[in-house]
Amino acid sequence: MILVTVGTQLPFDRLIRAMDALAPSLGQPVFAQVGKGKFRPRNMEWQATLEASEFDRLLNRASLIVSHAGTGTILLAQNMRKPLVIMARRSSLGEHRNDHQVATAKQMAGRPGVHVAETVDDLAPAIAIASREEVEAAIPSQREQLKAAIREFVG
Repeated sequence: MILVTVGTQLPFDRLIRAMDALAPSLGQPVFAQVGKGKFRPRNMEWQATLEASEFDRLLNRASLIVSHAGTGTILLAQNMRKPLVIMARRSSLGEHRNDHQVATAKQMAGRPGVHVAETVDDLAPAIAIASREEVEAAIPSQREQLKAAIREFVG
């Protein structure tokens, strides 16, 4: 199962719409936590928000996570050893106040288990690659480098 999450604070209809269009071709069920968006998927199961216990259950079942470029989701996927495809919200499209998610995605690009889809067209190839990947547990130096990069970016 592929889990799509956009967090709970801001809508991200561009990602949800793209995943809904891709869902029939992915060969596995897709569940989306769609947040405050207006778009309602037709090709995948979804809920606006989830209780923490239900989100944890879905995370455990997921073979892949597709998400906004939120640091919390990135760290969660890394800790759970789940392959992750991230797409940043863009301020130029009215999806966020600034482009800090674009910067986060650039920082995370190339890290083990993290794949960046810069555009909607990049989603399918990134999902195809990530679906074949098994994420190794981060060795302490990688984990510390990731934490330091996030602290530096956020700080």
